Amino acid sequence: MPNRQDYRLRPLEEADLGKVLEWRNSERIRANMYSDHIITVEEHRAWFERNKQSEDAVSMIFEFKEKPVGLVYFTNIDKICNRCLWGFYLGEEDLPPGTGAIMGFLGLEYAFEKLGFRKLCGEAFAFNISSTKFHKKLGFIEEGCLAKHVLKNNVYEDIILMAMFKEDWLKVKPKYEKLLFKRG
Repeated sequence: MPNRQDYRLRPLEEADLGKVLEWRNSERIRANMYSDHIITVEEHRAWFERNKQSEDAVSMIFEFKEKPVGLVYFTNIDKICNRCLWGFYLGEEDLPPGTGAIMGFLGLEYAFEKLGFRKLCGEAFAFNISSTKFHKKLGFIEEGCLAKHVLKNNVYEDIILMAMFKEDWLKVKPKYEKLLFKRG
């Protein structure tokens, strides 16, 4: 079982931009993103600068043994309704089994316990079965479907809407902590 101290989330820094752009432009990740064109360095830098200035977005690097391996981000932050949308991906491959679940766990912990949201929303293409299963495994509920909502590869694709509430997270957290990490 993994040691919890081997994993962490930390704020995205300028030094991470090259690695994040490499991940984001990989076919494996682009295939499941709304925007799937090859992102230029200029576009990427502009996104980073907007993100730094924004009050409605937070991007975190997910690390395994102090090495960046993924990204967890929170967007559409609504401070009045106390909710946001999240997204994530493992950029690196050949990681220990369960690394994705740990990334999800840390992302939920950060959203609910550090940022203090009451509701976390997720969206996935209906064809991205692994993402919808991942959300449900973490405890998300399916709230609906936006039919033929996003144009991708000349086809309008459905988007599955999922959500988790803070009180539900606090109930399932101890179970997942026990499953994912070594004790003591």
